[in-house]
Amino acid sequence: MITARNISDFFLAKAIETESFISNLKLQKLVYYAQAWHLGIKEKEIFEDDFQAWVHGPVLPSLYHDYKHFRWTPIILDQKPEITIPGELNNFLEDICTEYFACEAYDLERMTHAERPWQQARQGLKPDEPSSNIIEKGWMKEFYGSRAQEA
Repeated sequence: MITARNISDFFLAKAIETESFISNLKLQKLVYYAQAWHLGIKEKEIFEDDFQAWVHGPVLPSLYHDYKHFRWTPIILDQKPEITIPGELNNFLEDICTEYFACEAYDLERMTHAERPWQQARQGLKPDEPSSNIIEKGWMKEFYGSRAQEA
């Protein structure tokens, strides 16, 4: 089974390869979009973890805690993570990179804020109110699936 950590390692390795900076905020959004589009296009999850609708967008708490000591600065690793992603999923993640990797973290945050799954999970909350509400995978599957059909 692929884990969220495997997916984050893919993006961190890509940042090292391309000499790009990636913060915890940006990493969260890239992993979110990988899961969301996989649900929408392939109709199945990549990993089991659930995203929560935090103030700054979708977050996997376990992944956040792994890198929170970097705060808002780029994640700098001692060595490139070893990637254990099967070929078809690797190609899918490359497509996610093509679409989102060049985006700034705050642009990705704004994009998720404008999309229905995060909004549904935040319904009734003030903009700066903390939340651990789950962004339901069914919402992601429906929203991104309909967007994929429009393309």
